[in-house]
Amino acid sequence: MVDLTFTCVDAEADRYAATPLIQLHLRVEETTGTPVHALALRCQIRIEPIRRRYNDEEAEGLADLFGDRTRWGETLKPIQLAFVTQMVPGFTGTTEVDLQLPCSYDFDVAAHKYLYAVREGGVPLLLLFNGTIFTGSPGTLSITPVAWQKETTYQLPVAVWRAAMDQHFPGAAWMRLRQDTFDRLYRYRTREALPGWDDAIERLLKEQQE
Repeated sequence: MVDLTFTCVDAEADRYAATPLIQLHLRVEETTGTPVHALALRCQIRIEPIRRRYNDEEAEGLADLFGDRTRWGETLKPIQLAFVTQMVPGFTGTTEVDLQLPCSYDFDVAAHKYLYAVREGGVPLLLLFNGTIFTGSPGTLSITPVAWQKETTYQLPVAVWRAAMDQHFPGAAWMRLRQDTFDRLYRYRTREALPGWDDAIERLLKEQQE
């Protein structure tokens, strides 16, 4: 019976994508020698925060997600990052394919808050697979589901995520505001004759500190 194993071997920022995107390089191996005609693959990607250490700066940035360090034994739970799909062409033995992992500065999403907060090392990912395997002898077609327990782990370098974001937003980040908040900020900037949004926010922060 057909049997697959999955290994994430590398990752890189996609230099040609229209939006921030990471290519996860996935190796797929069929271990019984059965030729695979095609594979309709689905992958759920999670962050497992408990599988790495954090310095003080990172811990401060993660407080919004997990609270104080003293609570991390209870709050450091897996975070959903993405669902991705990929059609894999036919192969025998081993093949490699890229999974497209989208990136974002949407700070309403827990996974992107986490990615922004970590500064070095790797992001511990868990990739969970399912899908449909198409096999069969000439003139026949056999359809087999990917076994539910198929998974692999990968340490996504933080530098790769930052490279993907910097390609599209160099030296910048995005913030979503309510319409009424934006209107007030716009009126403040206009009233003070400030040249940019950074100037308006820096002025307000300075006034708050004083």
